[in-house]
Amino acid sequence: MPAERCPSCGKETMWIREPRYEGFRRVGEVLRCAQCGWEAPPDFDGEPRPRRPAIFSDEDRTPPPRVFVEEGPPRVCRRCRHYVVHPFRQWCARHGRDTEATDTCANFEEARSSD
Repeated sequence: MPAERCPSCGKETMWIREPRYEGFRRVGEVLRCAQCGWEAPPDFDGEPRPRRPAIFSDEDRTPPPRVFVEEGPPRVCRRCRHYVVHPFRQWCARHGRDTEATDTCANFEEARSSD
């Protein structure tokens, strides 16, 4: 990256590009002066970051894909009223067979809450 003059300190400097995060999501980049540490504003018109034309708006972007269909709590045996937990095994009282907490079946019935 070519050396340019910093608007803050006036010295010829190299620009340091650092990622900016909000939580764990990267939201952009920050330019800092290597001499004084001045952080360039997002609309900085200097040479280090050429401005790109905004040809696309938010309406032009495709919506993010929805991987999981939100249809309520999962219909797994752990939430079924026929699921019985014993210290040595887990089994289905309706079918009389061993089962796992994450198994599913067509005869699912929501367990009643103790409220």
